[in-house]
Amino acid sequence: MATATKDVSLNKKVSQFFWRSWAIQASWNYERQMNMGFLYGMVPTLDRLYPDESDPKQLAAKKEAYHRHMAFYNCTPQTSAFVLGLAASMEEEYAKDPENFDPDSINAVKTSLMGPLSGIGDSLFQGTIRVIAFGLGVQLAQQGSIMGPILAMLISIVPSVLITWFAAKMGYQGGHECLSKLQGGDLMEKLMYVCGIVGLMSVGGMIATLIGATTPLQFAEGTVVIQDILDGMMPQMISLGLTGLMYWLIKKNVNTGWLLVIAIVGGIALSAAGILA
Repeated sequence: MATATKDVSLNKKVSQFFWRSWAIQASWNYERQMNMGFLYGMVPTLDRLYPDESDPKQLAAKKEAYHRHMAFYNCTPQTSAFVLGLAASMEEEYAKDPENFDPDSINAVKTSLMGPLSGIGDSLFQGTIRVIAFGLGVQLAQQGSIMGPILAMLISIVPSVLITWFAAKMGYQGGHECLSKLQGGDLMEKLMYVCGIVGLMSVGGMIATLIGATTPLQFAEGTVVIQDILDGMMPQMISLGLTGLMYWLIKKNVNTGWLLVIAIVGGIALSAAGILA
């Protein structure tokens, strides 16, 4: 079902990705983090691709796309403009030729980009530009100069604005160019495979760095340390096990509220019993 889409200029599309990427954390949540903000950035594209809600096919495709972009998402806002542009270009290709375009590739690409772009974005904006900006600003402010806070804000804002704008443009234009090449042969299939690997690596890295569950259990007067044994077998084994448990509960359609209760109450109980630290 190819859909009739409204014609919008490139600058207007890029402007939508640009402005909406700044609001990507406005609906941040513990379950899927920036997913609602990402969907907000995609809404103009999806509404343009499926404008006729009286058409059952268009309405179903639009609902499917809305649901697709409610998946977990977490990335630096400035670099998220690139992902928004790329995802929008993929949604346009899917709307043109749904028979030959796999919509699962859209979320696969998003997932594979989250980790690398977060690493680049956080290091650049949080760890470099902001430190330089406010380092210079504080020095001037200590001398009583009004230019201190002004300079700090300018150095922080100007690179962010420029990078966000051009990232959105590169993501959208580059997405169209790459997708036209990938459509032939089995290149898209290979891309999906690579994106799946990168996505799993990103998820594995998040488990190891964000959970960090350990056990203080020791035996034989401290000569047998359970955590050392587990680390020798597989580092962060407990964290992986807890993640697997939560994934299993999610697959069983356990409500998010109950998942939070299990995590909080279970964590407190296991810590009090001396099983987890």
